[in-house]
Amino acid sequence: MSITDHFAYGLITPVLAFLLSCTGCAVGLSCTSRSRAAGGFSRVAWLSLGALAIGGTGIWVMHFVAMLGFAPQGVTIRYDIPLTLLSAGVAIVVVGIGLFVNQIGGQRLPGMVIGGFLTGSGVATMHYMGMAAMEMNATMTFDGMYVIASVVIAIVAATAALWCTTHIRGAVATIIATIVMGIAVTGMHYTGMMGVRLTGGTDAIPSGVSTGELLVPLVMAVSVVTLLLVLVVGLWPTEAELRAQAEFEQRLRESQEREYARSVHAPTLAATTEALRAGHSSLTGAQSGFGGGAAGSQPPSGPADPSKLRPRSMQVR
Repeated sequence: MSITDHFAYGLITPVLAFLLSCTGCAVGLSCTSRSRAAGGFSRVAWLSLGALAIGGTGIWVMHFVAMLGFAPQGVTIRYDIPLTLLSAGVAIVVVGIGLFVNQIGGQRLPGMVIGGFLTGSGVATMHYMGMAAMEMNATMTFDGMYVIASVVIAIVAATAALWCTTHIRGAVATIIATIVMGIAVTGMHYTGMMGVRLTGGTDAIPSGVSTGELLVPLVMAVSVVTLLLVLVVGLWPTEAELRAQAEFEQRLRESQEREYARSVHAPTLAATTEALRAGHSSLTGAQSGFGGGAAGSQPPSGPADPSKLRPRSMQVR
């Protein structure tokens, strides 16, 4: 039975894994905080970037950086490339599912619990999928108690992470949440690793690529992507700034709508006023004609009747 060493390089690998996990979680929290102030495609984009940061760097990179310190005595380790890459995809997808389920559930407790369960189960699946991607000249088994404990920690950590993505605001709160998430994810990994048992070592060289040939380039590539995400988040407006901008644009639209309404109704009011004035003038003229018909109207035109000009006594009866 081989001696299992999880800290072949001392504290370098666990500390580096923890720092990378915190970095990914911090970037993910920043992305999800901006999704709260966005809508439509922008919200989907921010949630997707959050899943990439948390699942890619906060979980998957942390796992394989920690695996650099896994060096059992007398055991040669190689990695299956397709299965290793698939485990990275699983980590990103399950975190994305949890984030979107949380959004669909209105960021309430039932949605968080369902999303946390799905995400935590997926994270545990990613962990043991990554372990299954290891080819070695020994037989690897797991202690069931440690496996159950690691899955429970993963589900609790994922639920706590979803709660953080919904409620955490402010720099201090984000830092605290990042540290808690980093401890939970790293703790889940090492809890599962403590249950690893290796037996039956041989001198055969397993198939696959070595740790340096696979993990180092992959970890560096994902770390570069994370750095780019850090730059994007740093240059993009914060959640508070996005909300202030949205409120300003809303007030501007309302002001423009009021101005447009006044411009549309102004000619109608003017025309109504002019019509009232014309009606008043016509009414005034008609009233003057009725009053002058008895006293001061003009005599009818045409020749006068001579018989009507005679005195009444001279008119023929």
